[in-house]
Amino acid sequence: MTMDVHVRDLRYFVAVAEELHFTRAAELLYVSQPALSKQIRALEKQLGAPVFDRDRHGVRLTPAGEALLPHARRVLEAWQEGAAAVERARAAQRGTLAVGMSTSPGRGGLLPAIRSRFTAAHPHTTVRLRQVGWDDPTAGLADGTSDVAFVWLPLPDEGRYDWTVVAEEPRLVALPEDHPLARREEIAFADLLDEPFLALPETAGVLRDHWLALDHRAGRPARVGAEIAGTEETYEALVAGLGVCLVAEGNAPLITLGGVTTRPVRDLAPSRYVLAWRREDGDRPLVRGYARACREVRGVE
Repeated sequence: MTMDVHVRDLRYFVAVAEELHFTRAAELLYVSQPALSKQIRALEKQLGAPVFDRDRHGVRLTPAGEALLPHARRVLEAWQEGAAAVERARAAQRGTLAVGMSTSPGRGGLLPAIRSRFTAAHPHTTVRLRQVGWDDPTAGLADGTSDVAFVWLPLPDEGRYDWTVVAEEPRLVALPEDHPLARREEIAFADLLDEPFLALPETAGVLRDHWLALDHRAGRPARVGAEIAGTEETYEALVAGLGVCLVAEGNAPLITLGGVTTRPVRDLAPSRYVLAWRREDGDRPLVRGYARACREVRGVE
């Protein structure tokens, strides 16, 4: 037997079954009593069996009605859960995504391209960019102020995060134009071991170690000439001769202004720039959508 029973029919049936009174059920449903009775008769016709006995003593469930009631309740509960899931998805589409970064992604218009793809798929979502200081290597992921973030690896407590690689770039050395090593086309890292280095704040942890290249020093400590917490500070410290620093190739234009230059460095592993998110947020629609847009732009979907 083929039936086309609507959720409304089941809602009306359950209301009458729980009240065992058509007038009270109609009041709860905000419909007229005749309209409710008509709908129940239509349901009974669809089922091919009466679900209520009606007489001058009141309303009772028939055996068919008793059999139907638990299933109708489950259907209504499942429908409510489905409707709630749809509303959560709609709310996510209308939400705000906070994107953290410590330095601009730049790199050939990467950020506008990601944003264009993301907003095409999530037109009602507001993307809020957050500039975060270099003292937080997670760019707001650790304290929850960013939903996703453009960051450099390694991250502290890496097990908390997932990511997709945005760029893998060689590490260059930035130094004053009048530095003796600036005359070379390429510099061996061994020739930089005794140089004072500009270092990220100590709170940057493993990322500070990465840009000091501690894993390439064979246990020799780095000489720290000054600490830096932003691009302008880095440039000013370089011009003042306070030290040299390693910089990703894609970020070199940010500091190679007057008086500063960069050179390739031999014997250093490249740096990796990634879009990261907290692992527990990986199934959030907006986080997943932004990561997908990033992969699509990079052609690694």
